[in-house]
Order: sequence, then C-alpha cells, then structure tokens
Amino acid sequence: MKVLLTGGRGLIGGVIAQELLDRGHEVTLLQRTPSGIEAHERLTEQLGDIRDLSVVNQACRGMDGVIHGAALVGITGSWSDFESANVHGTQSVLDAARAAGVSRFVYVSSPSVAHSGKALVGAPAGVADPDSARGHYARSKAIAERVVLAQSSATFAAAAIRPHLVWGPGDEQLVGRIVDRARSGRLVLIDHGRALIDSTYSANVGSAVVSGLERVGRADVNGRAFVVSNGEPRTVAELVTRIVAAAGLPAPTRSIPYRAAYGAGALVEGMWRISGRRTEPPMTRFLADQLATAHWFDQRETQNALDWRPRVCLDEGFVELGNWYGTAGGVAD
Repeated sequence: MKVLLTGGRGLIGGVIAQELLDRGHEVTLLQRTPSGIEAHERLTEQLGDIRDLSVVNQACRGMDGVIHGAALVGITGSWSDFESANVHGTQSVLDAARAAGVSRFVYVSSPSVAHSGKALVGAPAGVADPDSARGHYARSKAIAERVVLAQSSATFAAAAIRPHLVWGPGDEQLVGRIVDRARSGRLVLIDHGRALIDSTYSANVGSAVVSGLERVGRADVNGRAFVVSNGEPRTVAELVTRIVAAAGLPAPTRSIPYRAAYGAGALVEGMWRISGRRTEPPMTRFLADQLATAHWFDQRETQNALDWRPRVCLDEGFVELGNWYGTAGGVAD
C-alpha cells in the first residue's frame, strides 16, 4: 500500500515507519521537522503542520491508508494547546483522508483515554471517555479517538491502536526520564513500586500498528479500539530497576507513600499552573496514580483480531536496551 504516516519523528513513529518499509509498503512521512529516519527508496518526507488542511490534503493524495500518530504529548500545557493539536489536528487528517478516497485509517491512541485512575486488572480496552480521562492529553486523545471511530464504515475502515507504556532504545519519554532521575539521585518509588503494570517494547508497537492497518477492513477490527502491550505484567519496581540497570545505574532505594506522592503532585501542579512553567513537573496526581495503581490488560482479543504477537519479550528488550547503552545491565538473571 501507499501509506501516509503522521508523526514520523520520535520513537513510535520511527518503529512504525520501519515496519511499513519492512513489509514492502510505500511510506510518506508528515511532520513539522525532519524525522531523522534513514533514507529509503520507498520513503518520502513532507514537512508541515497537521492542522494545515491544505498541507494534509496534498499529503493524502494517492494514499491507500493513513496512520495518524502525530500528537502533542505531555503533562503541562493549556487545554487549548492540546485541543488544537490532538482534536483539531486529528479532524484535519481525517477530513483530508476521506476527501482523498483513503480506505484505511488507523489512529494511534492511548490507554489513558479510558483510564479514570482506578486499578485495571486484566482489563479490556474500554470505551474512550473524555469526561473521566485524567489530564488534558488523555481527554484530547479520547475526544479524537471517538471522532475517528464514529467515521468508520464499509468504505472507510478506521480503528484505534492504544500502545501502553512504550519503551526501548532511544526512548526519551519513559526511559530517558527514569535514567535522568536515577543519575541525579531523584528517582523515588511510590509504595515501594508494588503496583503491577503492563508495558510495551517499542519494536512490538510498530508491528501491532501496521497489522492493524492491514486488517482494519475486517469486521472484527473496523470501528474498534485495541490496547497493545507485551502482555507481561511486571511490578513498577522491577521495570524501573531493569531500566536503570541497562544504563549501568543502581536500583532505586527510596520510596514514599502514595498519599504523600498524590498530595505533592497536586501541590506541584498548582505551582506550575500559577507560574506558567512549560517544563515537566517532577510529580503530578496522574503520575502518582500511574506509579501506584495496577493497570494491565487482557491481550487475547487484540492478538486474535490483529493476528499479531509481540516479537520481542521484555527480557530480550532489556538486553537490547543494555546493548544500546553499552552495558550488560539489561541481561536477565
């Protein structure tokens, strides 16, 4: 297929682009700055903003499928910023795809669109709920996902793929922040990191999203959302310890109670809001919930519908992360 991928810059965009190329598809990337992906004869880059309909119209011409991954990600920022990028931007890409006669559309979403902060134990994908989603990012993604899935039909097959806690070599969103905090002595667990959570090795996200694009026309995929993870729940303490070990750093030894972390998060959020800071705060209520509450998902429906299985298990992923850092820290016992 000829496929347009928005948001080719970054870890997830990079692995999706590589998977598309590995499967023989022709790929056009659309993002505001160069992706940094190695040149390929079946790869074209177009620079532009997804909120510019004229740019997106041009990018969608002649495409068979669209994977929409571009988004504003973060904890800080105004609602208007998130709404503009994630809601209006998605609507722009959706409108352009339909006008161009694109028949397949995959929206890269997030499990946070259906997470109200309560524990999720072997949970299904759940319905995106903007009213209960926590934070501007989750709320804006929930609204956008609902818009996309509402447009699905026999002639315009659409689905949402929600990768959960993606990490891997080169990741700055999760791995980079954990390692930076460990190096500066600021890495602290909440409730000793006992919460059991899912995560996803980055290469597995690429194969899941592209499998979704190739199968979205089927009745069991069209119009639906699927959470993607490795399906190997681990405690927060183990995940964090293995990540910092891959970077050659010692395991965290400090822990604070959940209530203290949640209260600190509320206080920090207020300080950041009053001061107008744009940097990521050290703690928020959402982050406290994520680090102290179980959230892992039943992967059977996802794997059956997408005809997909993770290629890289977590233990292999930690080894690859250790190799990337140039250490032996990721090797399993």
